[in-house]
Amino acid sequence: MSTDPHARTFHSYEPRHGHGLPHDPFNAIVGPRPIGWISTRGATGALNLAPYSFFNAFNYTPPILGFASIGAKDTLANVEATGEFVWNLATRELAEAMNQTCAAVPPEVDEFALAGLTPLASRLVAPPRVAESPVAMECRRTQIVQLQGADGTKVPTWLVLGEVVAVHIDTALLKDGVYDTANAGHILRAGGPADYFTVGPEQVFRMFRPR
Repeated sequence: MSTDPHARTFHSYEPRHGHGLPHDPFNAIVGPRPIGWISTRGATGALNLAPYSFFNAFNYTPPILGFASIGAKDTLANVEATGEFVWNLATRELAEAMNQTCAAVPPEVDEFALAGLTPLASRLVAPPRVAESPVAMECRRTQIVQLQGADGTKVPTWLVLGEVVAVHIDTALLKDGVYDTANAGHILRAGGPADYFTVGPEQVFRMFRPR
């Protein structure tokens, strides 16, 4: 791919008129994205575990995580009811189990059991974390925002934000006290109907900010 702007041709489109391609490129361009593998407990005590591909960190102090629920799903209802959730790191080893928790099942179905995963009691919140995951962050809801278009029309998508109140890291991933992202096995959601990426040492490069 040339870096010369005069040597490039562009496929340009306005999303409201369609993209004109076999698959919407939006998810592939804004990616790969970390996966929000979110565990919650409903008001009745039922457990829920589901992955969200619109997920990220939004603040350092206090640390805030957020994910977007496209549609009013069980996770959203549980966070609305209880104000708590846990983010669990999805790794390559856990990819198939994570994928199982995508299944569209009734609210009373326990996705931990469905995917053969072990719920592990959290420290400060009621929802458990995934015992098999090497990293988890317990969160308390700060905001739930229904998104809207530029014209002010509400869309059926809700951004759920939560303050991280407890963090759990497998000590094997701490190298001289520094979290070893490259060897943690993170998986990331890419574009297309089934594409994912992994992170490994071969992708690492370092670049310091100018002073």
